[in-house]
Amino acid sequence: MRRDQFEHIIGAAANVTGQDEFVVIGSQAILGSHPDAPASMLRSMEADIYPARSVAQADEIDGALGDGSMFHRTFGYYAHGVAPETAKAPSGWQRRLVRVAVPPRRGSDRAPVALCLEPHDLVLAKCAAGRERDWEFARAALRAGLVAPDELLGRVESLPIGTGKREHVRTMLRGIVDKLDGP
Repeated sequence: MRRDQFEHIIGAAANVTGQDEFVVIGSQAILGSHPDAPASMLRSMEADIYPARSVAQADEIDGALGDGSMFHRTFGYYAHGVAPETAKAPSGWQRRLVRVAVPPRRGSDRAPVALCLEPHDLVLAKCAAGRERDWEFARAALRAGLVAPDELLGRVESLPIGTGKREHVRTMLRGIVDKLDGP
C-alpha cells in the first residue's frame, strides 16, 4: 500500500462514518511516520482502522470498505474495521500516536486525521502477534533504521502479553539486532 492509497482509505472511512479521526494500528500505520517506508513493509493491502470517537462504527468501515467490498474490488486495497484491543501494543501507546492530517477527498468537506501507531509501538505489536510476516516487518524496520533497538527492548516489558511471550519477544528481537550488527 502506498501513502496515497492509505489516505484514500482514511478519507473514504470519514465519508462512510461521518467521523474525522481514525486510529490506525496495523502494519500500514508505518505510513504515518514514514511515507517512504521500504516496500517490504508495505505488502499488506489492508489498513486496520477504527474511528477514534466511535469504535462501534468499525463495522460500518468493514461493510463499506472491507475485504470483498465494492471499494476493495474497485481499488485493490481495503480497510479492516478493528477495535482498540486488537493491537497488543506497549502500555501508553495511545499517548504516542502519530497524527497525520489527510487531504479532503474530492467532493468532500471532511478533513480526516489518521492517528497512527508510533513505529516502536507498531513493531512491538507486530512482534506480540508473532507471525513470520510480523518478524519480517520487525527486521525490515530495524534494517531501515526506522526504529531503535534499545527503545524496542525497553518497551517489551510493557507489552500486554504473558511473561513467557514477552521473554520470547525480547529473545527474538535481540537475535534480530545481533544479526544486523554482526559481520
